[in-house]
Amino acid sequence: MLTIIGCGNLNRSDDAVGVIIAQCLQKYLAENPYPNVKVYDCGTAGMEVMFQARGSKKLVIIDASSTGSEPGAVFQVPGEELAALPEPSYNLHDFRWDHALAAGKKIFQDDFPQDVIVYLIEAASLDFGLNLSPVVQNAADLVFEKIIKIMRDWGLGTGD
Repeated sequence: MLTIIGCGNLNRSDDAVGVIIAQCLQKYLAENPYPNVKVYDCGTAGMEVMFQARGSKKLVIIDASSTGSEPGAVFQVPGEELAALPEPSYNLHDFRWDHALAAGKKIFQDDFPQDVIVYLIEAASLDFGLNLSPVVQNAADLVFEKIIKIMRDWGLGTGD
């Protein structure tokens, strides 16, 4: 089972990129069923990320980043690099998806994905707004295609 989770805030311009990609993947899967793939829009709820990932073998998380890099830059981060993060905050207001990865592995152990890929797309704007900037929309299209390729390469579809 592959679980794909989009994170972000739809009201903060490019911060919505993970959610928008997840919604596009849900539409794609409605027309092209992959019974071993689940896609969730977890918004900003880190705790939901932890529970939706439980039971999957593979996990892909998509979110915006704000590192000062070139807007639209796509970073593919292996999950094991995130395992070295500091102990997560268990306060629900501070619990993010990266905390969900650390806590999920600790709590659910073998029932939590070991194969994790995170796509981060550098935001151009995190201001209030309902649209992605053009450069982030282009990056979102690229990540969408990468995820479709992952689904095909892993042979998760009915016709594969």
